[in-house]
Amino acid sequence: MSGFLRVLAVDDEPPALDELAYHLRADPRVARLHTAGDATEALRVLRDADVDVVFLDIRMPGLDGMELARVLRRFARPPAIVFVTAYDDGAVDAFDLGATDYVRKPVRAERLAESLRRVVGARVVPTHPAAMARAEPDPTIPVELAGTTRMLPRSAVRWVEAQGDYARLHTSDGSHLVRVPLATLAERWADAGFVRIHRSYLVQLRLIAELRLANSGYVVVVDETELPVSRRHTRELKDKLVRAAKQDWNR
Repeated sequence: MSGFLRVLAVDDEPPALDELAYHLRADPRVARLHTAGDATEALRVLRDADVDVVFLDIRMPGLDGMELARVLRRFARPPAIVFVTAYDDGAVDAFDLGATDYVRKPVRAERLAESLRRVVGARVVPTHPAAMARAEPDPTIPVELAGTTRMLPRSAVRWVEAQGDYARLHTSDGSHLVRVPLATLAERWADAGFVRIHRSYLVQLRLIAELRLANSGYVVVVDETELPVSRRHTRELKDKLVRAAKQDWNR
């Protein structure tokens, strides 16, 4: 597929906007590119043209990128949002706004290509019934990797551990500390099968290999790691495990 995305790039600094536009025009998936130097100009473009994705700077005079993104979310058909910024302190807000990606400046062609791949993956809707059944949304959350902000797919998270106002996301190959409270993730990820087993732990239900009674109470085993289950969550967890097992039997 080539030349099918309609893109808007927004940045108040002309050199940065020129560089961003240069890389986007060079990508064969971009059919049309609009540019804007501030949020007001961006809204004019969006009034007159259909746009699939907005590459958006955060720190701009007047209406900043985060405020503009909140406006875009209220559109009947909101475009995907990719934040492009020199700062990492907006990553959590980007997560709250459902951004498709969060790119750090200076931009690189290969990093923008990855963002466009994410946009395409989020917007392409399969038409075959079997494909539609498999196409479940997989939100992402910004994490820091070697000084670079990446969007980690929720499906990669095995369990989550509270660490004060932060949460540590455990994956099959490591862990990532994010500035999001465990309670927030528990609420937002409940429909995806994550269950609270303790005030400090959130677990993907389908990955629980074992629930057993230990000396200090119940524990679950996920990826050969024992995690405590608090007394207040034990009954609910047992019920959910039984229901999940019955659903598997009935398939």
